[in-house]
Amino acid sequence: MKIKRAKTLKSSQIRHLLRVTEATSRHPERDALVLLLGFTCGMRVSEIARIEVADVLQASGQLREEVSLRSAITKGCRQRCVYLSHPKTIAAVERYIEWRWEHDKGTALDRGKWRGLMPQTSLILTHKGGPYELSIKRRINEAGARVDYLAADSLQSYVTGLYRVAGLGKGYSSHSGRRTFASRLLAQGQSLETVQLLLGHAELDHVAPYLEVSLQELREAIAAVGDRFAVT
Repeated sequence: MKIKRAKTLKSSQIRHLLRVTEATSRHPERDALVLLLGFTCGMRVSEIARIEVADVLQASGQLREEVSLRSAITKGCRQRCVYLSHPKTIAAVERYIEWRWEHDKGTALDRGKWRGLMPQTSLILTHKGGPYELSIKRRINEAGARVDYLAADSLQSYVTGLYRVAGLGKGYSSHSGRRTFASRLLAQGQSLETVQLLLGHAELDHVAPYLEVSLQELREAIAAVGDRFAVT
């Protein structure tokens, strides 16, 4: 039986999704950031739900360009780094941090540290100001053993809903951002090993599904050389 995989997005679809989210979401500051963390960092929704303020900010308030995802929050229980280097993502982080401060979401009295946010709070919060609920899931690892991991089902469903509002229905889901990130890297000539490292996969075989890139996507990627991910 063929495994159903989330569809990847073209550059025009990414721009459309972000525009619709900005125009229709009740929380565009947060939602745009969640989408961009998938498209430009290759993060899983469960990882986005679990990163903390201290993971992306230094105590001085400076944004970390290299964000270490602790093994405790990754699906494969392997630490890896993601990079906040895309200008749109950097701007989205800055905007959301300011939004949290202005709306008193997980804030502290001293704004001289951590931009006034409590460092051990989740970066991405629900509309009520708390962390997203996590559920325990079970999978079979590379050794054939059953392992438990935590999944953010509510955030996953919410992000999939953002796609639907933008008219991206069947085949598109919360995992489309991560798949788009990987497919774009491969189409732009990055090695399998590089993509494996950035995705945090243990085996090269796990990168194979991301090789499903259409001829049109290859042409778009070539045209977009120099414009990283073409998110404008």
